[in-house]
Amino acid sequence: MNPIAVITGASRGIGKEIATLLASKGCDLVLCCQKSIDQLSSLAETLQTTYAVSVRFYQGNVADPHFAETLFADLPRVDYLINNAGISQIKLLTDTSYEEWKELMGVNVDGVFLCSKAAAKLMLKEHRGHILNISSMWGQSGASMEVAYSSSKGAVDAFTKALAKELAPSGIQVNALSLGFIDTEMNKHLSDEEREAFFDEIPSGRPGDPKEAAAMAWQILTSPPYLTGQVIRMDGGLL
Repeated sequence: MNPIAVITGASRGIGKEIATLLASKGCDLVLCCQKSIDQLSSLAETLQTTYAVSVRFYQGNVADPHFAETLFADLPRVDYLINNAGISQIKLLTDTSYEEWKELMGVNVDGVFLCSKAAAKLMLKEHRGHILNISSMWGQSGASMEVAYSSSKGAVDAFTKALAKELAPSGIQVNALSLGFIDTEMNKHLSDEEREAFFDEIPSGRPGDPKEAAAMAWQILTSPPYLTGQVIRMDGGLL
């Protein structure tokens, strides 16, 4: 039987590259996105044709409990859950509305809670599985004008460590991949000058590639069972 992987936020960027890599490794996939359903549909068709794997895909908000449950409906098991869905916000705290705060926390934190809870129920039956949360270096260091985003990723890091302790006796791994500047659409708002200034601060001198993030995610997912409760940072040496 092929391993089954559920990947949130899979229509583009890091999620798309993780989905592609896992399909190439023979995983059947359950993918979701919130807005880019045409891109996700095209990706699903390509992966099914290229790698002869099963791909189910859905559109919805992972912060919605009903939608989160839908992702796991009728699955016999879950081998891998990759909580990748996330939104960012560049804004002063004093300019951030409560509605904006709730929306970001809903996707970035509530979605991780809801999907992990649903996946854990299936994994506990098998006494195995791996939950991987895609986090950010800003969850560890904080970023000016990104208080909400930094807070959400700090919550994901703490969630990872706590859940790992809870599930380790059942043979289930929980880790986080804490990323630095990855060259995705989430960072396209930056001007060329802003990008170059940021790259000058990175010892590696460049942004990370989404394929590199996917490769690291696969290494963590296939790591020895003793690796759990870790927030593994990949940021080009910045922090």
